[in-house]
Amino acid sequence: MGNDAAPAKPIPLPYSFIMRNTLIYLTCLLILTACENAPFKLANYNSSTSLATEPSILDSSSISLIQRKKQQAVIEAAFSRRTSLERARQLAAICFEKTAATIFMPFDLAEIALAETGGHHLSSRAVSEQGARGVWQLMPRRAKSHGYSPNDMLDDAKCAEAAVCELYSKLDMAQGNLERAKKYYCGQGPQANAYMKKIRIIRQEMTEDLNLQGDKLALAEPATMIR
Repeated sequence: MGNDAAPAKPIPLPYSFIMRNTLIYLTCLLILTACENAPFKLANYNSSTSLATEPSILDSSSISLIQRKKQQAVIEAAFSRRTSLERARQLAAICFEKTAATIFMPFDLAEIALAETGGHHLSSRAVSEQGARGVWQLMPRRAKSHGYSPNDMLDDAKCAEAAVCELYSKLDMAQGNLERAKKYYCGQGPQANAYMKKIRIIRQEMTEDLNLQGDKLALAEPATMIR
């Protein structure tokens, strides 16, 4: 017998093993290609005010929160021109809190308060000739329809909650038109038309304050960068 041995034959790999490794390789290659070619996109958001100065990397809920906090500060200033600073701060906080989980903004609740009792120092004890009570002037019948007693209207927070419920009901009547819903909040006829004129004047006042706040922030930015 000779010493020459036949060369060892390579052991063939199972077909399933080859296919699995090939699929893993192709998957990794596709992922890497997608990561390299995917464009970087900033988060999109819509601003409902003229002060969309926040970085666009913030999500829509963050933007909404920032706008609401800005509105709270403006509302506090507007309220302080009609009542004490402490009470203005409390009522502005209520406008922020009671609209936080709603489709309304703090301005919406503040406009009604100023239109209803701004001339009466935003008093919780204000009572109209028709019997409407509280800062947001809910009639006893309307307050009860939302689960509140007439005496609850002496509590600013409960009165604000009832006002939000009432505004929702008026928004339904107005088929989603918020401007008309605020008019219905007062009623109908000449008195409601006069009420809307008052609302628009109040809105203009607060919007100007809001824009002024934005201008101050814009002027402060270069100074901050220099430091």
